[in-house]
Amino acid sequence: RTPMASVLTRSPCLRRAPFAACTSSFLRRGFKAAPPPVVDPLEGIGSTDADFGSLAVKTVGVVGAGQMGTGIAQVLAEVAQVEVLLYDANPTAAVKALNLMHTNMRGRVSRGQMVIKTMDEIFSRIKTTSELKTFERVDFVLEAVFESSELKKSTLRHVASVTRPEVVLASNTASIPITRLASATSKPDKVVGMHFMQPVVAMPLVELVPGLDTSEQTLETAFVVAEMMGKTPIKALDSPGFISFRILMAFINEAAYVLQEGVGSARDVDSSIKLGTRSPMGPLELADFIGLDTCVATMRVLHQDLGQSKYSPCPLLVKYVEAGRLGRKSGRGFHVYKSPQ
Repeated sequence: RTPMASVLTRSPCLRRAPFAACTSSFLRRGFKAAPPPVVDPLEGIGSTDADFGSLAVKTVGVVGAGQMGTGIAQVLAEVAQVEVLLYDANPTAAVKALNLMHTNMRGRVSRGQMVIKTMDEIFSRIKTTSELKTFERVDFVLEAVFESSELKKSTLRHVASVTRPEVVLASNTASIPITRLASATSKPDKVVGMHFMQPVVAMPLVELVPGLDTSEQTLETAFVVAEMMGKTPIKALDSPGFISFRILMAFINEAAYVLQEGVGSARDVDSSIKLGTRSPMGPLELADFIGLDTCVATMRVLHQDLGQSKYSPCPLLVKYVEAGRLGRKSGRGFHVYKSPQ
């Protein structure tokens, strides 16, 4: 394990990772993806398409301009080098997302990790909208709204109604079964799970989750888009929480109980795990990073669907969410931060 600073420095977004054509051979490779190659970060920017079969991905629609949607949009524009249409019903959220990306990239420019010309090229590929009907022209959709089954079903149903029949709808849900979400749309065979980890610009994992009706072509399309983004796709069954969050949520919930029972302070709980396991972040820091509201919503889905008490959210965790202490994005969670991030 390496410190988070080192992970961020080696982010695929901090290097140019050109797309190499990928076909159905990934199915014969046992769904294993090689890590993206290390190349010159100053290599010229050019237009690149993902082309397989009769479908070419040139424009990707991202639904939701929160933490995850912002990160996904940035990686699509920077690494995959496709046009991005970032939708949020609240225009202010989209502006905030662009400002956050700008701040992050300006920091990299000041550290010599990016040149201004490259930053301008990336921003030229991103457009924002508050009208879903503009998704008529996108070739692929990534949904990243809040972790609510009803909200995601409603969103996907609406997106399915305005996109072309062949366009894949990928949900970034962390816990909700894909079959359940797909059933709300008019094209369940085109719905697939693509669960990214936070921060999207740094974490290489993408869990690909096919639903009961997801077609092989849909799964292949999602795999290709994940590789375009410089990510390593891992296939998971359509089970609540999939692989990563089914494990992480139990870990975070138990840490919250340890804090609630006074076994140790928040700092000591995190320090124990970091020093004892060489993990770059403790469980409470990780919860703050994910968002405490997202953690509670995910735990509730896992508790309801799996029926296991270990996923019943710790009362202290619920209380923090009710108080508006959502973690880094609100400036306060288990820990206090200088400003919302």
